[in-house]
Amino acid sequence: MSGPLSLDPGRRATRSLEVTPERVAQYAEITGDRNPLHFDPDFAAATSFGRLVAHGGITTGILHALVAEEMPGPGTVFLSQDWKFTAPVYIGDTITATAEVLTVHENKPVCSLRVEVTREDGETVLEGEAWCYRFVVEDAG
Repeated sequence: MSGPLSLDPGRRATRSLEVTPERVAQYAEITGDRNPLHFDPDFAAATSFGRLVAHGGITTGILHALVAEEMPGPGTVFLSQDWKFTAPVYIGDTITATAEVLTVHENKPVCSLRVEVTREDGETVLEGEAWCYRFVVEDAG
């Protein structure tokens, strides 16, 4: 990828987010997902999670922010994702997304990334790979 944010295999970026009750409520408002796992403490306590968990979309959303804001940066979108959830994110957790460049296409603004999201206790909650495309707008001036 060319431009001010040229990428090389091995380059890494991270981004963190505290998963608050307010953020969970905002996500539910946007998506309409009001699963009791996210809002009903008694229901959640009776599951293997044992307590309220955040929407998976919040966990993956931090990856969207990472690639759009940090690396590869503005104008970047996902082409594909192959990731799996490996542990829950609980309301009140702080999660950190990490992306590492694996490959960069020689002639297109495309790269593959290894992605991971961890909780503050170090447990991995999501892992996988993704392909990204970066739209580069030429300066008309």
